[in-house]
Amino acid sequence: MSRVHDAMRRAEQAPGFFAEPRADAPASADADAAQPQFDGLLELVKTIPFAPSPDALLIDALHPHEPPTEEFRTLRTRLNHMQSLQPIHTTVVTSPSPAEGKSFAALNLALAEAQLSGNLTLLCDFDLRRPVMHTLLATDRGPGITDYLRGKVPLHQALRRLGDTNLYIMPAGEAVINPLELLNLKEVKQMLDRLPSLFNWVILDSPPLLFAADANLLSTLCHGTILVVRIGATTIDSVTRAMQSLCQNNVLGIIVNGARRGELYSRYAHYHNYAPIESAEPTAGPDSVSPHA
Repeated sequence: MSRVHDAMRRAEQAPGFFAEPRADAPASADADAAQPQFDGLLELVKTIPFAPSPDALLIDALHPHEPPTEEFRTLRTRLNHMQSLQPIHTTVVTSPSPAEGKSFAALNLALAEAQLSGNLTLLCDFDLRRPVMHTLLATDRGPGITDYLRGKVPLHQALRRLGDTNLYIMPAGEAVINPLELLNLKEVKQMLDRLPSLFNWVILDSPPLLFAADANLLSTLCHGTILVVRIGATTIDSVTRAMQSLCQNNVLGIIVNGARRGELYSRYAHYHNYAPIESAEPTAGPDSVSPHA
């Protein structure tokens, strides 16, 4: 049984894991004040070509039976099932340390979600220290998150729609000296509370847990956190410390990245050789994600 499936199943079964808002709770004055800026917002968002960099290592919807695509579709299915049971719409994707594949996982998970009809998905680059999403998706770094939070642009100008897909992105924006100070602004919580009224999934790429406090803070503002670890790189000690650093017990699961190509190839090739589906022979990418490892 996969590790990510086990973690997600425990989360689903935990009573009161996500607190439902009280029906009689008074509406926040700040939230009411923030609502008008979201009315008709998506109609104002600029559309840019979907022409990702080859370095992005994206899953391919035209080859759904390739192992990396299958893995992210499996992850998508589990998350959407959890969403049907609990109000989960915002999630932080992070890792204990750098170079473990968190941005790779966040981008491909967002793309997998956006491939479903009508499933509007927003990918936010909250790694304000070392943002990469604008490079991977061949767009400008700004205007983006920091520009909106500092009042330099309205929210719709900080967003981009990728071609005719359901995927929207919010790049990091202009560099700031102290990202953590910016993330403590009340506008961050207001934005994350309201974005689910526009998007079914809001996925945040954040800095590693053990190298900055940004992800810890963002995890308290979102419905869940997904931890990315890499085979042969992440240690048990770093996973333990990363889990302990989280302020809330809202870990949705763990993505195990970096499975060997041969492991995925043999598993999927064996299945599809006997499945009544005509398709090309599946191959795994260099950064394949395997929740079954």
